[in-house]
Amino acid sequence: MSRKKLPIGIQTFREIREEDFYYVDKTTYARQLIEQGKYYFLSRPRRFGKSLFIDTLAELFESNEPLFRGLHVHDHWDWQVRHPVIRLSFGGGVVRDRIELERNTINILVANQERLGLTCSSPSDPAGCLAELIRHAHAATGRRVVVLVDEYDKPILDNLSRPAVAMEIRDGLRNLYSMIKDSDAHIRFAMLTGVSKFSKVSLFSGLNNLEDITVNARYSAICGYTESDLDTVFAPELEGLDREEVRQWYNGYNWTGDAVYNPFDALLLFRNREMRPYWFETGTPTFLVDLLMERHVLSPSLERLSAPESLLSAFEIGDISIEALMFQTGYLTIESVRRIGGFAQYRLRYPNLEVRSSLNGALLQRLRPNPAEYAGQITQLHDLLMANDFTGLEALFTSFFAGIPADWHRRNPIARYEGYYASVFYACFAALGLDIVPEESSAGGRLDMAVRFNRQVYLFEFKVVELEPEGTALAQIKDKGYADKYRVRGCPIHLIGVEFSRESRSVVRFEVETVAPQTGHCSSAGFS
Repeated sequence: MSRKKLPIGIQTFREIREEDFYYVDKTTYARQLIEQGKYYFLSRPRRFGKSLFIDTLAELFESNEPLFRGLHVHDHWDWQVRHPVIRLSFGGGVVRDRIELERNTINILVANQERLGLTCSSPSDPAGCLAELIRHAHAATGRRVVVLVDEYDKPILDNLSRPAVAMEIRDGLRNLYSMIKDSDAHIRFAMLTGVSKFSKVSLFSGLNNLEDITVNARYSAICGYTESDLDTVFAPELEGLDREEVRQWYNGYNWTGDAVYNPFDALLLFRNREMRPYWFETGTPTFLVDLLMERHVLSPSLERLSAPESLLSAFEIGDISIEALMFQTGYLTIESVRRIGGFAQYRLRYPNLEVRSSLNGALLQRLRPNPAEYAGQITQLHDLLMANDFTGLEALFTSFFAGIPADWHRRNPIARYEGYYASVFYACFAALGLDIVPEESSAGGRLDMAVRFNRQVYLFEFKVVELEPEGTALAQIKDKGYADKYRVRGCPIHLIGVEFSRESRSVVRFEVETVAPQTGHCSSAGFS
């Protein structure tokens, strides 16, 4: 198979097909949606290919047959039938108020009028113009209209830090979208995509007939690349890459079906040939990190969140749950689902090492006044682990806590919580992209943190001396037999008890004991 051009940042189906870029065929999903329903809603995180899928649907309904040759849908479509398509995309620019929203919407509708050769009698009324345009397009062509809305929620998300403005914009969008349902007799197909899902009461009260396919096993891979896609479509790009490392770093996004890679990550990896947090670096919102700090969310807890279906699909201005925010923006994904009758409970996890490492790094940087100093300390942590320099580790973490400004502790009650100190430790190891299990269960109880790295096992227990006597952290690891399950691996096991003082805000005791394994052969399976 010959190599092709990588479609990095390209959201135009025609360009990808005509210029011979790599293309993962998503027309199977397009055909299923069109044949089985009429109104759809899809939520996916940013840079997952939503805009490309919307563009594919537009080209399909406009019957641009040459673009689909060789794809699944080609032999299952009537190319003699052409539907008028109205496209609304709010992905460009930032809308700062309701007036700007109306101005941008009018410009979008003008572009549709020019493309369809139609005019609105009330061009200054966005909702009325949309309804009129739908009716006129149906009458002019004799074919019912296709309405495609991309980034339907971006004007709201751009203003979440200003709730009053966000609510005004939401009301304007609600008026606009309600016209789609009111025009049902003139519509063949409609689809809205975005990052978040606002409740039907707040935004979709006028459009409550949408089928939400966000968490639907059949459409889990409607956006993104599967393992099979990498091994087939992108096979020429895999040479020289460690497939297991690629999988751990970038695969894992899941909506109860096939897991997928973020396309932006995969394509930049193929171009640059090195692991980097490509997706994370394109725009992790300060709003997210601020909210995690404000709500005292300790980073290890993000490894084990669970939420009912109703909570995951609820995104409200001024009342956003951490679970819904993290899931809908792509920082957590679905690990498993438990169904009891009509009730679904989802267990969430980080999708991959990119997100786990980068998000914990972002949280740590909030604690440090000097980002360059933080980066140096994380690099030092790696080197100390490689050398098993435990004296250096104690000094590093003592220095790290000492470097957190006293003003931060005064302004953030999270520092009063016992779990805060363990959370900082966890975040440092997670920022390195290491294999970590927080609060790992065993026959003896629950260990605070296990780390597997470089054919070594590190077992951590954390205590706060104001709450328990000194010297109990290491003793608990030994008394509970936390090391027993690891001894069969044949790898060195290091028991590390770390004790903190809330008064001094620092490490006051750091004890290490190494346990001999049961065998002399150390298996590298499962190690990062």
